[in-house]
Amino acid sequence: MTTVFIIGAITFIVVLVLSIYTINKGYAYKHTIDERPTEQYESKEKTHSP
Repeated sequence: MTTVFIIGAITFIVVLVLSIYTINKGYAYKHTIDERPTEQYESKEKTHSP
């Protein structure tokens, strides 16, 4: 019975640590926005659209 409790506690701690690590890594990700296309590209897009 004690071995089951110890294995469960170790599993709980490992899952908790991995969850915290994953959340912190997600918040540390630097999000970027793509630049707007140039006017030349926009005018080509307008002429080719139906």
